[in-house]
Amino acid sequence: MRNYLRRRLAGWIRRRQGPDSLPLRLSRRRLYILPTRIGVGFGLVLILMLVAGLNYANSTALFLTFLLAGFSLVTMHQCHRNMLGTQLLSANAEATFARHDGVLNLTFENSGASARYRIAAGVGDESTSAADLPAHGLEKLELRVAAPRRGRVRIDRLHLITTYPFGLFRTWTWVHAPIEMLVYPQPRGSLPMPTTSGNKAGAQSLVVNTGYDEWLGLRPFRDGDSPRQVDWKAYAREAPLLVKEYAASGSELRQFEFGALPHLEVEARLEQLARWVVDAEAIGESYGLTLPDTCIDPDRGPEHRHRCLAALALFGLESESHGDADR
Repeated sequence: MRNYLRRRLAGWIRRRQGPDSLPLRLSRRRLYILPTRIGVGFGLVLILMLVAGLNYANSTALFLTFLLAGFSLVTMHQCHRNMLGTQLLSANAEATFARHDGVLNLTFENSGASARYRIAAGVGDESTSAADLPAHGLEKLELRVAAPRRGRVRIDRLHLITTYPFGLFRTWTWVHAPIEMLVYPQPRGSLPMPTTSGNKAGAQSLVVNTGYDEWLGLRPFRDGDSPRQVDWKAYAREAPLLVKEYAASGSELRQFEFGALPHLEVEARLEQLARWVVDAEAIGESYGLTLPDTCIDPDRGPEHRHRCLAALALFGLESESHGDADR
């Protein structure tokens, strides 16, 4: 019943507010406030104190009751004011791998002369992280987003909430902005990478190149990198998690083809291709990707890695979404 009422309330608020676009200033019209459980209990205590004070004609009890009632009204005003005027400048979700949590980066701005405290945010109804916004300043907040499968994760709404001060009242709002997170296939598989010689175009063999002669250096660890490439000695010296990069000897190119794995299911093929892309990038080799509807020429670097993994993430999904729209 509680979840049903929440869904009905969320649907009514979505229709009332309409779609949002960033940057967004939290105006008075879109903020909602109600007492928390502690606030309800506090109100019941005030009612009991009022009844007792009137029954026994105790002026001290009545004075204390009205003083605490005034305190609660000021607290309600402060709770509402703590969020009023706050700006949500941006909401960007970094790409991640399937079965890993993604990160949604929120950037808030406080243009007021006083700080804002304990502004919490979450995906859906739950608030998972909070931050204090300095006066005339910016603050970033990171939210964890579940990514159970490859494709696009659409974040329908953000929940912003504060209970400052004292936790007697809760001020909240929802933000319905178009936010998407790209989810790569999980890099998994044990097959050796196919090698296409740069001198003999089109010739392929299942040979693993182990002659990593040229040392390129260290780079920050990226999600999906092989643990074998991590510089564990540097990590033991309390350095950041770094990955060793090498360039393969010779002039070999890697061309990873979807059609070269006929014995695997579609998802298993995509996971194996993702494994090859991640490993080839980690050792500094040039590689390309061939899918039934996409051909990416050999290259290397973070942008090329993202282009290949994004093609794997969206393989077969874009046509399905278009088909659903046509129906």
